[in-house]
Amino acid sequence: MTLREQFQLPIEALHNTSRIPATFHSHLDYEIYYFHSGRCTYLIGDKIYDLEPGDLILLNGTTLHYPKVDEQVGYIRTIIHFNPSFAGQLLRPPFIQTDILKPFEESKNMRLSVERSDRERLEPLLQRLCLLYAASDTLSHDRFLLAFTELLLLIRELSSKPQAEGSFPASAKQASAQRVISYIEANFAEDITLDGMAAELHVNKHYLAKLFKEVTGITPFHYLYQRRVNEAKVLFAMDRQRPVTDIAYRVGFKHGSHFSKTFKKYTGMSPDLYRKGIRPQV
Repeated sequence: MTLREQFQLPIEALHNTSRIPATFHSHLDYEIYYFHSGRCTYLIGDKIYDLEPGDLILLNGTTLHYPKVDEQVGYIRTIIHFNPSFAGQLLRPPFIQTDILKPFEESKNMRLSVERSDRERLEPLLQRLCLLYAASDTLSHDRFLLAFTELLLLIRELSSKPQAEGSFPASAKQASAQRVISYIEANFAEDITLDGMAAELHVNKHYLAKLFKEVTGITPFHYLYQRRVNEAKVLFAMDRQRPVTDIAYRVGFKHGSHFSKTFKKYTGMSPDLYRKGIRPQV
């Protein structure tokens, strides 16, 4: 039993686990992702990063993201999810004077290339967190929260250091896929067609579809529907009283039934059931 299960702790710490999302996903928690080794192209919204060991990614969670992994190469990473409201309530004055969540709130999504000297501080701390998380006693719970606080303080320090501009996208194909994602991000609530998208981006529609799937692993319309469902999830969390059909229209669906079917396809549950299961903010 983990600390999350034993104490209903709204934090999750995972290391080198096989639980790799098969495609784009989102969540209401903030996420800390540290890349140890392997080969991974990380897609976050309309940004594409070829990761290097020592890369640290800070996510606000609600942005669609997807670590596209080369399964032929060993893949090691550490992931920590946490409820921002819980952390904000816990880590505030007089206990903590620093605005500890600033890197997540101001940048929304950030990639940091951690220097070797800083990795020597960061990696043992991540390892300690994962070991404590696997325990289920009260003392481990308290030590985990102290280590978690130390991690956020270290991230706050690292995020304040100047960062070299990232070299993304790494290829012409990635650049083209990024343009498609940017177009969808800007127009997902509109009536998008493959012909219209291709005309807007000045490329052949068949080439566009093939290239996009090669880079991302999914079709442009798969991404479009996931983007709409993702927006609906955010709106459900913000307004639990608004009718499902209103949210369906707002995110780009013309029919409530199509929205419900699509939402269930990508989340595994109906819109109503999903909304009932949203954790209340601390």
